Amino acid sequence: MLLFVSVICDAYTPSGEAIPTNNRAAAARIFSEERVVDEEPWFGIEQEYTLLQKNVKWPLGWPVNGYPGPQGPYYCGVGADKAWGRDIVNAHYKACLYSGIKISGVNGEVMPGQWEFQVGPVVGIAAGDQIWAARYILERITEMADVVLSFDPKPILGDWNGAGAHTNYSTKSMRADGGYEVIKKAIDKMRARHKVHIAAYGKGNERRLTGKHETADINTFSWGVANRGASIRVGRDTEREGKGYLEDRRPASNMDPYVVTSLIAETTILFDPTK
Repeated sequence: MLLFVSVICDAYTPSGEAIPTNNRAAAARIFSEERVVDEEPWFGIEQEYTLLQKNVKWPLGWPVNGYPGPQGPYYCGVGADKAWGRDIVNAHYKACLYSGIKISGVNGEVMPGQWEFQVGPVVGIAAGDQIWAARYILERITEMADVVLSFDPKPILGDWNGAGAHTNYSTKSMRADGGYEVIKKAIDKMRARHKVHIAAYGKGNERRLTGKHETADINTFSWGVANRGASIRVGRDTEREGKGYLEDRRPASNMDPYVVTSLIAETTILFDPTK
């Protein structure tokens, strides 16, 4: 019997230095900090992506040089006239399950030809590991299907939703009684470092974060309960129960999950705004 194994690993120079693109090494240092370890940071990442026709680089199911009907019926839609690429989505879901990735759901997105899968909850640096592995598996499956995979945050200009990687996050203190106050303090810290986060949240994100299509404006930090147009969204259940998690809606679909998850942990746990 043949056994195929995929391995996530760091890359270093012969002298032992992390190569410039090895963002896992820096993330590992943050996630190994005692205060971060003690808080047991959980992440749930919603990875959006777009499937493109290979020869024309136009979304799957769209008429060449044309457009489908306006957005509305496609989100979580079913039917041959609403959902294109479900065979790819289902194959990816099964492959992730077989690979031990904590994939927790899939759905069709607002823009036709666009989909999402969710990974989590996963603790610490494992979130980055699992997103990268899941992306690789998806790339291999789309390759076999002769379809192009795009993580561009705004693949189609105009009145179409972009693609993000909403990052849900909580710490042990947030999940405990009284955690809602901890969440609000964490949001205040994220507000103070908004520009730092935006700079690290993906190339081309300014085309997506316009204040339209369920996004906040890239230059303005905001948060709200059940607000899909805010930088940070807090769920109604979290507000009602007084504990839970927050959702950072700013990361683009092409973000580096090691960078995003470690920056969120650093800002909310290690950052001291008074210094």
